This record gives sequence, structure tokens and C-alpha cells, in this order.
Amino acid sequence: MRFSVVASAVVAAVVGFGGTLALIIAAAQALGATQAETASWVTAVCLAMFFATGYLSWRYKMPIISAWSTPGLALIGGSIGFSMPEAVGAFIVTALAIILTGLIKPVSAFVSKIPASIASGMLAGVLFAFLIGAARTIPIDPLFVLPLAALFFIIRLYNPAMAVLAVLFGGVVYAFASGRVASVPSVELSTLTLIMPVFDLRAMIGLALPLYLVTMASQNLPGFAVLRAAGYEPPTAAALQVTGLVSLLSAPFGGHTSNMAAISAAICTGPDAHPDPQKRWLTGPFYALSYLIFAIFGASLVALFAVLPAPLIALVAGLALIGAFTNALSLALKTEKERLAAIVTFAVTASGISIAGIGAAFWALVAGLLVYWLDHVKKAV
Repeated sequence: MRFSVVASAVVAAVVGFGGTLALIIAAAQALGATQAETASWVTAVCLAMFFATGYLSWRYKMPIISAWSTPGLALIGGSIGFSMPEAVGAFIVTALAIILTGLIKPVSAFVSKIPASIASGMLAGVLFAFLIGAARTIPIDPLFVLPLAALFFIIRLYNPAMAVLAVLFGGVVYAFASGRVASVPSVELSTLTLIMPVFDLRAMIGLALPLYLVTMASQNLPGFAVLRAAGYEPPTAAALQVTGLVSLLSAPFGGHTSNMAAISAAICTGPDAHPDPQKRWLTGPFYALSYLIFAIFGASLVALFAVLPAPLIALVAGLALIGAFTNALSLALKTEKERLAAIVTFAVTASGISIAGIGAAFWALVAGLLVYWLDHVKKAV
């Protein structure tokens, strides 16, 4: 045991939690969730991280780190016309799909056949709205937003992983010091709120299907790649089954999809965590313990975010997704012969259109695959 094991695990947990908590708040607001439902959401997904990471790391003696779906949160936050019960129904279906992917090889093979350019184009379109939202906070309160934005770009020159946290903590302090927050919420322990699901066909097509695809393509596959790059052979099927199961159990309490981590996993799987690869699995239990603490105080954190200025939430959410957007757009345009299909997918997703009550992400996938198919038909003729 080394102190570096504990330090790496705690840093990974804080970066993953603090850097994207604003996205949960934004997604919950888009669904019209109450503060109690939002607190339950945070508590449920933190408990999911605790059980999934703790079990998988201990069982397979690897640093198998789980996380919640950050692209999924962006997708949920950008969706229009869904209620919280309908979203819970979509979360349940997505969880079942992930479990089936781990159990049935042809399902995972089918998902892998979707061109990465199209999946990345859809993800980039989803994330684009959050980047625009961050930019739009500037005219609302420039004296508050511009210093925080400058702080982000300066900190990321030296430590990209800590840049978003610096803005979050700096923004909280600045908000209180400048009188933008009237009172400090009291500390309270978290509780879980049961939300009865509604299985609406529009939500299944417009929310569950895109959520499943972006989670698999943008979270699980990179997460497994991080482990392989560190010299491990991850138990792919078991990891999908476990993350799918915790997603299923947390969904009725508002928790969205759980999956393999990529950035957090990179912190826990490198030599900085422990020089001996066989001992790095010890980061898993400490990472899990960190999320248990977050779960206990999730209600207080949500209450704090509720009194913070709205521009701060939008700014943190947008800045947190710059890296993911850059990566998604790069992958979307990587293959020249697939660029047109990827751009069409990106444009339709970013438009936010809704046809027959079904959101833009689904129609973007349809449009992108159609263009991709037409290009291949022409070349085959």
C-alpha cells in the first residue's frame, strides 16, 4: 500500500464528480425534476459507482473504474419534451440493453458496426449545445463569467484535469464573496426518492436508444481501451453486466446510465498510482469509498447548486465538455469518405429538431446512416 494509491483514487473521484455534477443539475432541470428528485439522482449514481467499482476491482484484481455517462447527461440535458418519469423509463430500458450487450455477443457486434464517425457526429452535436450555452453566459454577467473563463484556460495549461474544478470552486467562492448568493444551505444527509417510470415510445426511441449508443461508443469502448493500454485484459462481458445491473437498480431513483470510466480510469491505471501494475487495483476500493461519501452528502451538494447563479452552472457544464466535444468532432471527421455523413449527423443533432415527438438524436442517426448507405451504394455500382 502506498499513499499514491489513495491520492490517485481520490483525485480521480473528485475530478469525475466535481467536473460533471453541473451536468446532472442541467439534465434534471431539462426534465423538470424537483430538488428532491435531483438529489436522489446524484445519490443513486454515486451509490452505483460505489458498488460497481468496488466489486469489479476486488473481484478481478484490476483497477476497473466506473463512472456515470457524461455524454448521456449532455444528451438528456439537450432533450426537449420528456418528463422525469419518462426519462426513468428510458434509463431502465438503456440499462437492460447494456446488460443484454454483455450477455449476447451478436448484440455487441451489431453496435460495433455503427460507424464511429456517425456516432461521434451525434455526440458532437449533443455537446455543441452546452458549449454555446457557456458562451451565452458572457453577456448575462460578464464581470462574473469572464474571470472564471480566464481561470479555466490558464489552469488547463498546467493541469487540464483540474481546470474545471478550479472554475467550480473558484466560482462558488466568487459567488458568495460578491453577494450573488444570499444564504448558505444547511448540511443534510441524502435520501432516495422512488420515481415511478413511464414507458413512452417517444422516450424509448428519442432518449433510450441514443443514450445507449453514446454510452457504448463514447464511454464503454474508450474505458476498455484505457485498461488495455495499461496492460490489462478487462472482463468486458462481466463489466457490462455489472454496470448495466447497477444502472437498472439506480434508475427508479433517478440515476441515469453507469459505465466504464476513461479519464478517471487513466488516473488510476498509470504508474503514478503504483509502480506495480498488480497493486493498482487497490485504487478501486478507495475510489468507491470516495463515491460513498459523495452519496451521503449528495443532497447538500444539490442544495448548494440550487442557490448558485445560473450562469455558473452553464459555464461549468460547457467548459467540462470542451475536451469531449473536441475528441468527438475529431473522430467524426477522421475518415474522409465518411465526413459528409458525420456532418449531416452533427447538424441534425445540433438543430434540436423534434419530429413526431421524437428528438433530434434519433433523426440524426437515421439521416447519417442514410447518407452513409447512399455513399456506399454509389461506390458499389
